[in-house]
Amino acid sequence: MIKTLQLKNQDEILLALGSQDRKLRVLEKNFKVTVFVKYEENGTGAVLSVKGTNSRVDKALAKIQKDLADGSLRKPLDLIKDTRPFVDNIIFRPPHTKPIEARSENQKKYIESIFSNDLVFSFGPAGTGKTFLACACALRALELGLIERIIVTRPIVEAGEKLGFLPGDIEEKVDPYLRPIYDAFYSMLGMEKFNTLKYNRTLEIVPLAYMRGRTLEKAFIILDEAQNTLPVQMKMFLTRMGVGSKMIVNGDASQIDLPSHQQSGLLHAKEVLGKVKEIAFIEFSGEDVVRHPLVKNVISAYEKWDKKHTKESK
Repeated sequence: MIKTLQLKNQDEILLALGSQDRKLRVLEKNFKVTVFVKYEENGTGAVLSVKGTNSRVDKALAKIQKDLADGSLRKPLDLIKDTRPFVDNIIFRPPHTKPIEARSENQKKYIESIFSNDLVFSFGPAGTGKTFLACACALRALELGLIERIIVTRPIVEAGEKLGFLPGDIEEKVDPYLRPIYDAFYSMLGMEKFNTLKYNRTLEIVPLAYMRGRTLEKAFIILDEAQNTLPVQMKMFLTRMGVGSKMIVNGDASQIDLPSHQQSGLLHAKEVLGKVKEIAFIEFSGEDVVRHPLVKNVISAYEKWDKKHTKESK
């Protein structure tokens, strides 16, 4: 049999499911039931469907209702412990894979800066975890109720093929540019939860051009591949910040795809905003690369080559 229970708001959802659905998994194991969660379109509440034998479903629902009643009188211990941005170096605990944590000192500094500043710029080569960790921090902030939605964006800079000649509608044309971000969220959420957040517009992944004219409040906003913005685009993006929002700007100065005569908005922002106290700047290096060990050697070789030929050209 299947019975349902309405959860009215985010507080009740957290009381019933626990941080990162930990209580829900324990409930399913202890009562030998299966629980499905359908989030409402407005993102405020959810409906729990509990499936199993009559007695087990009733006992599971009674346990959830007791947790909800207790939660109205006192704050559960698991909520008190989880109000810190991260504990024991763990940023986010995906339900189906190992916890996500910082793996270098610069990554730790990056995460701490994200939770203590509303605007963070990070610079560094591919593979240092800039985008992946920012997405993990965004999910953690959403889980803690610090923000209400996540928006990830990147500029669409054509390299080789022109968008007009690629098949499909505009969404299909820009999808390859946004695919790395989709992959990051898939790995942390799984397909079902990802699609739910996207359907509810709790999570948006959009080209930078779609940000114009918006004011984003209580949002966690990530600009990826920022080295391919123009100064005017960077200014447009930064001025989208509303009350209660955080912005993370990530880029790699060694991978600028703009025409040679155009200035990178990321490098320009570093010059303009470098002395603003409320803004954090984090520099990653090849030592922070967390991909295949050979990637560090590739990056190091390119850095040496660039330095040598820069000196020769002077």
